Amino acid sequence: MRRLLPVTDQTSGPGPLGGNGGARVPPGTSAPDGPSAQTQTSAPVAAPAPDREWSLDELADAYAYPAGREVWLRANMVSTLDGAAQHEGRSQPLSSAADMRVFGTLRGLADAVVVGAETVRQEGYGPARARAAFAARRAAGGQAPAPAVAVVSAGLDLDFSSPLFTEPVVPTLLVTGAGAPADRVAAARAAGAEVVIAGDGAAVDPARAVRVLAERGLRRLLTEGGPRLLGQFVAARVLDELCLTLSPTLTAGDAQRIAGGLALTVPERFTLGSLLEEDGFLFARYHRGRHSAE
Repeated sequence: MRRLLPVTDQTSGPGPLGGNGGARVPPGTSAPDGPSAQTQTSAPVAAPAPDREWSLDELADAYAYPAGREVWLRANMVSTLDGAAQHEGRSQPLSSAADMRVFGTLRGLADAVVVGAETVRQEGYGPARARAAFAARRAAGGQAPAPAVAVVSAGLDLDFSSPLFTEPVVPTLLVTGAGAPADRVAAARAAGAEVVIAGDGAAVDPARAVRVLAERGLRRLLTEGGPRLLGQFVAARVLDELCLTLSPTLTAGDAQRIAGGLALTVPERFTLGSLLEEDGFLFARYHRGRHSAE
């Protein structure tokens, strides 16, 4: 893993990210086909840090939630070079060991993982587990040993005998509307799930879902999709941050993009906060507008 952005003394220097293409230009001379040396910085630059596997603590520092926010909703998604969010209905074939370390780190920092019912079914979701690597950090932040999994579903067509409901470290939440089927609500509660109402009809209001979870003390939110749920958060303009893994793969076909549903009338501009790389995978953090994610 190496940091490409923001540029620091660990990322600047010889190579394509350094000034003047990384070339060292003696004072008073000009770079080939480039500006004079007087336009370049005179400060010495360091060689790039070696590519190595980052510790979970380093990743946790790099992906820390911003302080002082009432609620922060970040998404974690993976995409191929040609824009596919899945291969044969699942995201796992697009992933890598580094991507899974980032995935685990983002979960280790979150109060709750928000996911759509279809993704739960397709990806075979289980409960988030408590990990020793994040125990001290979570305790210091007043968090439960593991994040809650909050499943967004209108019809509650879920297997309540699965480990997601029978073996969670903290109770699984079902975020649904007031018009959800009464028998499924009863079955969910009988299985130990906590039902959270975030809509007046059967459907869930995405902005209300974020607000209701925050009111329960779950303010550091992470959504892992799927594309339909992410599209709803984007359309409601409540997504604060996108952590996007760009997988160096091509799939063609007609797989979904990372976000689906209705298009925004005016595209919303996000700002690149940081960029990491390992084995050709790019790990980008984008945040809304001028809000700093650092």
